[in-house]
Amino acid sequence: MSVEQNLTEIKSRISSACEQAGRDVDEVELIAVSKTWPAEHVQKAVDAGQKVFGENKLQEGQEKIPALSKNLTWHYIGGLQRNKVRKVLGLFHVIHSIDSLKLAKYTNNVAADMGLNPDVLLQVNIGDESSKGGFSPEELEVSFSELLELKNISITGLMCIPPVVINSKDAAVWFRKVRELRDGLEISHRIKLPQLSMGMSNDFETAIAEGATYIRVGTSIFGAR
Repeated sequence: MSVEQNLTEIKSRISSACEQAGRDVDEVELIAVSKTWPAEHVQKAVDAGQKVFGENKLQEGQEKIPALSKNLTWHYIGGLQRNKVRKVLGLFHVIHSIDSLKLAKYTNNVAADMGLNPDVLLQVNIGDESSKGGFSPEELEVSFSELLELKNISITGLMCIPPVVINSKDAAVWFRKVRELRDGLEISHRIKLPQLSMGMSNDFETAIAEGATYIRVGTSIFGAR
């Protein structure tokens, strides 16, 4: 199928998943993850009405973002090294991968220097996997008061990449843990963390059922490379 047809199919599935979960479809933002695809291929999604995109590598963003419409919103969803923070902040509107207090503090300082106040999400290593970055739930709870003192980044929620499961519905337990962690932080710190970035091509319907507000879909829109 074409990119346009794929987008139509994904949006239909999002709508169905929201209906089953008793949620308003406007609560879920589709991030079209365009990694590895050139700007001309991404343009097909733009032409089909998609306005929100995600990249996981700075270099690809540097190539594509200037080549496409300035009316698009770009999310940085990949691992973030300190030496790339300044360039990422200059290109992307939202960062999903603040994975430590140290990186949060550094990003805050760079944002202050640049006169920015970006929206960021805190990456949670919900399955305690050595192969993945992110705060453990315990680290996040201990560090959260200090994170809230950083005034040049706006912490809007949490992001996770759950452990690999054979059946996509088995990811529900991990998504639920992230939502419950978020809910607990909201109560204990009397704040709102509206965003939950969780769910990809193979499990986004399960993520929606557990409260996802951002879903990151690439292969099902652009095809496999």
